This record gives sequence, C-alpha cells and structure tokens, in this order.
Amino acid sequence: MVVLVMEKVPSSLRGELTRWTLEIKAGVFVGALSAVVRDLLWDRVKWSLRSGGAIMIHSDNSEQGFAIRYWGETSRRIEDFEGLWLVGVEENQA
Repeated sequence: MVVLVMEKVPSSLRGELTRWTLEIKAGVFVGALSAVVRDLLWDRVKWSLRSGGAIMIHSDNSEQGFAIRYWGETSRRIEDFEGLWLVGVEENQA
C-alpha cells in the first residue's frame, strides 16, 4: 500500500499520478504498487516538484509497519526518532 500527499504541486503531476493511484482527496493519492513502480513514481515526483512538497508513506518491514519519504516544502515536520517516525506541525503553521 502506498499513500502520497502532495502540496502545491503542478496539476500535470497530479494527473500523471492518477494513472497508477486513486486521488481520494485533492492531493492525496492511494494505491497498491510494486516496489519498482513505487520507486520510479517517487523519482518522478521529486523531479516534477517546483516549490511544493510531497510525502510518501508505504508498507515496510519495520516496527511501525511503514516507512515515510518526504521531499520539498511540506506543512508537516517528519522526523525519524530512533527508528520510529514522528510527525509534527511546523511552528509557523500552528
């Protein structure tokens, strides 16, 4: 399972992501992708971002059962704290 959350990204990128995933809400994409497709899509997302940001959450063999990747300017602060993912709101967003 893969979840992508996009913020301030070009509509062309959002349209491209709908080929492999469902856009369940504006900028939120969900799909069941192979690891190869997931990694290729993530490279495409990073390449296509301008001033926006992206967060990808995908299944992983970890303590929490998932991994998080992020790129660009997002409204959430993502931190790896001793192997556990923590999410917080940026101070200027609160």
